[in-house]
Amino acid sequence: MDLLERLITFFAEHGYVAVFMALLLCGAGLPLPEDITLVAGGVIAGLDYVNVHTMVAVTMVGVLAGDAGMFLLGHHYGVHMLQWKPIALLMPPRRYAQMQDKFTRYGNRLMFFARFLPGMRTAVYITAGATHRVSFWRFLLLDGMAALLSVPFWVYLGYFGANRREWLGMWIRRGQNSLWLLAGAVLVVALVLWWRQRRRNTAQ
Repeated sequence: MDLLERLITFFAEHGYVAVFMALLLCGAGLPLPEDITLVAGGVIAGLDYVNVHTMVAVTMVGVLAGDAGMFLLGHHYGVHMLQWKPIALLMPPRRYAQMQDKFTRYGNRLMFFARFLPGMRTAVYITAGATHRVSFWRFLLLDGMAALLSVPFWVYLGYFGANRREWLGMWIRRGQNSLWLLAGAVLVVALVLWWRQRRRNTAQ
């Protein structure tokens, strides 16, 4: 919670721009937890420094911009990125090979679920771009669908827990599991709708 308090103080002083820039750094692989950053943005809204709905919009753009930046770097520079020192530390060749294997096994679903896997997101997005197996717009769609679940969740959690820090701390600890359940429910609904549509097409 010390990190959360420091972020709250910094964001309260600098507003939306600070939150946006912090999320860009999260997307770039900086060891700054994205969920804590989003919660801190929600807390300053709950303390009336900013508007919470505007904060949700700003954080959505910040998250997607950071993710898209990593995808586009991977798409443009490919495996040459692995020679850059910051990227080499984040994703050595062995890890890149593992990410490629995961794409082979799980396909585009990996880009959706990467949003709920702290520590893996940046590696997944760079690999998605470098492998050229998915278009930018499909990547943005999948990442955006996942962000629509996670970003409002964390921001509104911070907003409603702004003056209840013990309660907030408890739900931050539970939050990742809650998001996994929500993502799983969305996936089940999507699969049911896809199955029904397929049956209709087969019957015609």
